[in-house]
Amino acid sequence: MSIVTKSIVNADAEARYLSPGELDRIKGFVSSGDRRLRIAQVLTESRERIVKEAGNQLFQKRPDIVSPGGNAYGEEMTATCLRDMDYYLRLITYGVVSGDVTPIEEIGLVGVREMYNSLGTPIPAVAEAVRSMKGVATSLLSSEDAAEAASYFDYVVGAMQ
Repeated sequence: MSIVTKSIVNADAEARYLSPGELDRIKGFVSSGDRRLRIAQVLTESRERIVKEAGNQLFQKRPDIVSPGGNAYGEEMTATCLRDMDYYLRLITYGVVSGDVTPIEEIGLVGVREMYNSLGTPIPAVAEAVRSMKGVATSLLSSEDAAEAASYFDYVVGAMQ
């Protein structure tokens, strides 16, 4: 939920107008819109590169997952792993655009630990994949934009731990 929606919902629940502080936060949100959209555009346009490079890094750091018996062993399972990485990158762009982690939480993190545990997928490897994507993605952004994007990657990693 964006800061605009949260502010309106909170004010309405209390049957009041938006406070000056809420209006200032909304103003900040609106004025940062171009930056958030720019970040999301870079992530979207670079998604194949981000996923591929991060996948290569993951498989070098965690050869166990691409070895026989590993969750990403074989072409089909490796493709599934990369697909999941792309999924998390897409969720992160939703968070960046909305300026909030709610879309990430509601769409992609509710029940994720249970799902991966039931599939026998090592959650630390999934978290490592997201960390690798963070490294690749932030290298494509200015330092200010990278700091903004990094917080969303970190949120996903934190949810995996």
